Amino acid sequence: MPRQASTPMAGPIFDEPTASPDPVQFKIAHPSDTQLYKQVQNLLTKDVVAFTKMRGKPDDLYSLESALGKPGPAAIEKITSAKKIVFHAGGDSGASAQRNLAHELSVADQITLDCHSAADPDRPRFFYHLGDLVYNFGESQYWYDQFYDPFRNYPAPIFAIPGNHDSFIVPGTKSASEPLKIFARNLCAAKPNITAEAGSLHRTAGTQPGVYFTLDAPFVRIIGLFSNSLEDPGVISNQSGKFPKVPNFQIEYLTAQLQRVKKENYKGALLLATHHPPYSYAPASSGSGGNHSSSSEMLFEIDSICKQVGVYPHAFLSGHAHNYQRYTRTVDFGAKDPYDVPFIVCGDSGHNVNPVVRPKKGEPAQDPGNGIDVSYLEGKKTGVKSKGVLLEKHDSFNYGYLRISVDAQQLRIGFHQAGASSLPQSRFDMVTVDLATHTMVSN
Repeated sequence: MPRQASTPMAGPIFDEPTASPDPVQFKIAHPSDTQLYKQVQNLLTKDVVAFTKMRGKPDDLYSLESALGKPGPAAIEKITSAKKIVFHAGGDSGASAQRNLAHELSVADQITLDCHSAADPDRPRFFYHLGDLVYNFGESQYWYDQFYDPFRNYPAPIFAIPGNHDSFIVPGTKSASEPLKIFARNLCAAKPNITAEAGSLHRTAGTQPGVYFTLDAPFVRIIGLFSNSLEDPGVISNQSGKFPKVPNFQIEYLTAQLQRVKKENYKGALLLATHHPPYSYAPASSGSGGNHSSSSEMLFEIDSICKQVGVYPHAFLSGHAHNYQRYTRTVDFGAKDPYDVPFIVCGDSGHNVNPVVRPKKGEPAQDPGNGIDVSYLEGKKTGVKSKGVLLEKHDSFNYGYLRISVDAQQLRIGFHQAGASSLPQSRFDMVTVDLATHTMVSN
C-alpha cells in the first residue's frame, strides 16, 4: 500500500531489492493541462518564486560520501583507487503524458544498465538532474509516475536542481502543496526517509542541503544554482529589484563557493549547473529559435562573480531547451592562453525533443549546422572578456543524457542517445577539457 507519511530509515536506499519491470502506464491518469496553460500563459513570463536558504553556510560542501551513508567511505576509496569518477547528468525527464513515458524509460533504463554493466572503475556513481523532474507543475501526485517509478532500479544517488516546472506556482495552490516544498521533501530532507510520493517503492529522499548546493566528490565539484520559475529567462537574484520576490542568497553563495575554490587552490574539475541555459540557439537575423531562449542576464551575473573572485568553471551544464546543444565559449581570463569552456544543454532526457530551429511564417526551418559562430548570443553585455562562441554540435531528434568522466588531468563530457544497443554506439558527441589549462583536447 502507498505510504501516507514519511517513513524514517537508518540510511539511504537507492533502488529496489529486486529489479522490477518497467511500468506500462501511469498510476494516476494525467489530465490535459491545455486549458490551465491558457490561464497561466502570461504568468509564466513574470511570476518568479521565493525560496529558502540552503542549510549551513554559503561555502559549505555537500559530499558524495555523506549522501551514500554508511557505505560512503568504501565507495569513495573505490573511486580514489580507480583514479577517476564517472557520473550521469541530464534534464527534463518528466513524462507528462502517457505517450512520452516510453521515452523517459528509454533514458532511465539505459543509465541503469550502464551502472550495472560497466566495470567497477568505469561505473557511474550518481545522476545529476538538471531540472524539470515532474511536469507540468511539480504536483505531488505525479512524483511517483514521473520520478520514482522510472528510476526505480537506478542503483545510485540522484541529485537535482529544480527547473521551472518544479517551481512555478499555479494560482490557488495551497501553501503545503507548492512545488518547491514537494521538491525539498523528496530531494532536500534532513535525513533519509521514504516519502509519500515514493508510494510502495524504496528510494529514500535525497539529503542535499537545498535547491542550490555544491556537490563535492573525488575529482569534481558541481556548483548548482536554482534559476527559478519563468519559462524564460533564468533568474538567480532579484536583479537590483526587478524581481523583488527572489532573494539574493545565491549571489553570496556563489561568491563564497568560488572563494573557497581559490583559497584551497582546488585542482579538480569545477562544473556549474543551472536549469535555464545561458545559450540556446536562435538565428542571428531571420527564422525562429527553439522553444527556449538564452539567459544572458543570468550569465552576466555569474560571469561578474567569477571575474571578481578570479575563478572560472571548466564547464557549464543546463537543460530546459528540449534538445542537445554544445557550445564552446572562448574566455580571456588572464591566463597565458584563453579558456575553452563547454556550455552544454541537455534537456532531452525523457519529456520531449524539440527542434533547435522552428519554422517561421510558413518558411521551413533552416538547420544551423555544426561549428558555426554564434557570438551574437552573448547579449548586450558580458561579465568576462569573451572572444567568441561556437555552436559545435547539436541533436534535435533524439532523447539522451550526459556521461561524464573526470580524472586528475581531464574532464570528458559525452552525450549519449537513448536506444542504442551498446555504450560506444550510443555516444553522439564528446568534448574533453584539460583541467590545468582550461583548453580543449582532441578526442
